[in-house]
Amino acid sequence: MKDFDTFSEIWVADFEFTVTLGNNPTPVCLTALEIKSGRWELLWLDGQANPPPPYPTGKDSLFVCYFASAEISCHLALNWPVPENVLDLYTEFRNLTNGLPLVAGNGLIGALAHFGLDTMGAAEKTDMRNLIMRGGPWNEDERSAILQYCKSDVEALYRLLTHMETLIDLPRALLRGRYMKAVAAIERNGVPIDVKSLNSITSNLPELKERLISEVDASYGVFQGSTVFRAENWMRLLAINDIPWPHLPSGRIDLSDNAFKEMSDIYPDIKPMRELRQLLGKLRLNCLSIGKDGRNRSLLRPFSSRTGRNQPSNSRFIFGPATWLRGLIRPPPGAGLAYLDWSQQEFGIAAALSGDKAMMEAYSSGDPYLAFAKQAGAVPEDATKQTHSAERARFKACVLAVQYGMGPESLAKKIGQTPAHARILLQLHRQTYKRFWQWSDNVLDFAMTRGYLQTVFGWTLRITRGKTNPRTLRNFPMQANGAEMLRLACCFAVERGIKVIAPVHDAILIEYPSKDKDRAIESAFQAMREASEYVLNGFPLRSDVNTVEHPNRFISPEDAGTWYKIMEIVGEIKGGANTRSLGLRG
Repeated sequence: MKDFDTFSEIWVADFEFTVTLGNNPTPVCLTALEIKSGRWELLWLDGQANPPPPYPTGKDSLFVCYFASAEISCHLALNWPVPENVLDLYTEFRNLTNGLPLVAGNGLIGALAHFGLDTMGAAEKTDMRNLIMRGGPWNEDERSAILQYCKSDVEALYRLLTHMETLIDLPRALLRGRYMKAVAAIERNGVPIDVKSLNSITSNLPELKERLISEVDASYGVFQGSTVFRAENWMRLLAINDIPWPHLPSGRIDLSDNAFKEMSDIYPDIKPMRELRQLLGKLRLNCLSIGKDGRNRSLLRPFSSRTGRNQPSNSRFIFGPATWLRGLIRPPPGAGLAYLDWSQQEFGIAAALSGDKAMMEAYSSGDPYLAFAKQAGAVPEDATKQTHSAERARFKACVLAVQYGMGPESLAKKIGQTPAHARILLQLHRQTYKRFWQWSDNVLDFAMTRGYLQTVFGWTLRITRGKTNPRTLRNFPMQANGAEMLRLACCFAVERGIKVIAPVHDAILIEYPSKDKDRAIESAFQAMREASEYVLNGFPLRSDVNTVEHPNRFISPEDAGTWYKIMEIVGEIKGGANTRSLGLRG
């Protein structure tokens, strides 16, 4: 087990760099302090032949920074070796304060302010960042000012390190730093985008929106001025059709997508309007960050959520908008993409962490939903997905209801049954998986009495009594340990030379040369299996894979119809043809 004294050198470092939307950073300068000797390195990098790194990067040295993916990105841009041991004070500050209110955010200034440490003023910092992002050339005075600004950040980092040192669990902190290294590599790779199709959509966006609305709203008469959804028109339509609708605590009608989804499950005629609103709400493609090489790059914002998951921008990251827009993802010539995701990950995590043998057996069967129905005595042992599809669907809905913390009323709506029937299903879950529920109750008791929860690798949620939903606490071990699993899989994959181009919740997207397809996919499978075993004490989770080869697109069969119909309409707009039916109903 490592501690700070085991390192021969400890370097606190900071880069300044320029970067434009969708592109990789260009380093401007570096300042670094070796804290044991007091030695400083100030290096101007802009316009210079790439020098070697001024510090060692091997196993005997420690590299300390704030938001390490940015610093490692500069290493990659300079073709420098990536430091073996990375301590990111951003991830450790997040871990120390996750769940607590913060006065000044999670940036370096916020971390310093949290501990009452001196920092550069926000206005001065903004001025210096603007000077750097303006780009060169810089005169001699500007260079000196930028280097001194960079040095002041290192001095601030050193003050922060001395304050946080005793609060850091170093071995686990290095694991989080290891993930930040993987993030830098993933962000550098980017996701290949069909820029021609993207430009066709964005350049015809106003006309496309009008066509979409005219196709669907002819049956509803809700929109006004061609593109404005009018709540009063919707309320009038609901009244005419005698459809009750949820309202907000304020008394206003609830126009959220959740409300539309819930009601469209009950009243199918509403579904086309919900789909239309989804399409319109996510047609903000001008924000997608596409680099000069046609690749989508967006900050993954690791450790941003309470469960430690990434939270990339929904508008800048290709996996943020509507799923049909993933048709823009297209492997380059001679390459393919593989999307690997864990099968029923949350169910498997719950089974393994709780030690519930019946639940583990259900997961290992390959179909935990049908296995649950068999264990509960609701279907015969020889039942299959084909012979008992309706029963399996109800028991699947019950499993998902437990994972999402749904009550019997919500489950009843989901399965089209009475609340009494839903209560029976939920009770069957409790009876079948008693060990899981005992463990889940213990998780809640621990959280409320101790004031925190932790993953197997130490990601911590601090709990403020009365401000955290009990359902959130029960679900935290599955979500947060799932995040641990994804981080570890990314580390394994990147370190083995797999080109990971995006992590997506419980999945990774990789790119490979077509001639190396089998090797790349098998290596990625192994990374995901090993990650699950490390997190779940030897219990492996299965993974599924979907692949696509150039010139095909990365899009699911469920979304392909929408994609091709949208592109058909765009083609008609460009060619001046008459509108064809969008076909949202089927």
